Amino acid sequence: MSILEVSGIRKVYSARFGGQKVEALKNVSFSVERGEYVAIMGESGSGKTTLLNILAALDRPTAGKVLLEGLDLAKIKDSAIAQFRRDNLGFVFQEFNLLDTFTVGDNIFLPLVLAGCPYREMTDRLRPIAAKLGIPGILDKYPYEISGGQKQRAAVARAMITNPKLILADEPTGALDSRSTDELLKLFADVNMTGQTILMVTHSVKAASSSKRVLFIKDGEVFHQLYRGMDTDEQFYQRITDTLILVATGGELK
Repeated sequence: MSILEVSGIRKVYSARFGGQKVEALKNVSFSVERGEYVAIMGESGSGKTTLLNILAALDRPTAGKVLLEGLDLAKIKDSAIAQFRRDNLGFVFQEFNLLDTFTVGDNIFLPLVLAGCPYREMTDRLRPIAAKLGIPGILDKYPYEISGGQKQRAAVARAMITNPKLILADEPTGALDSRSTDELLKLFADVNMTGQTILMVTHSVKAASSSKRVLFIKDGEVFHQLYRGMDTDEQFYQRITDTLILVATGGELK
């Protein structure tokens, strides 16, 4: 069953001066099944960041629809959009977006605090997540006291604590070293195995090869897609690399 339906998305921006219009997305359509782990790849300027912003309800499309469990995001009132994101979406960013004046635990609690959740319920939710992510020992520390990998684990915990329908990850390995990248990708795979749906935008072939399906965006459209099938990470990595070369050179895709 599809949890996310994207149909005919088009996004046109008007330049501030001169009235020139830029078509960032042309005709993007795809669906994401419940429990899938999907990566979106594309060169800079391909439209993937614009697409992510629309899926995150941070921007509205010029045309087309985005349905999350049948709900049309365009029909959500501006006054209710922040609550919608908080209740339905989890976010993992490249730069972590943790507040240095809050402890790690308080950073994770933040979306629940904004939702008016009782403290007892917050701690009950955090306990199993912290154990799964291996971060109980850093909950009382501040972000400037922990490593980049630990910060990203905290960010994942913050994304998970609201029990979101969909986790959106924007270049989640971009600020991590190779060891922390490996740890995060294993973590994402483990989280996905519990049934959590994940959609990740990335430039990293390594990150994409941990997913189950890759969508390739080119010139504002879904150009191609690959399913992992029975591939190992290494085999999927090679298929993704070969496809990116063909996308960049205009070669023929099979």
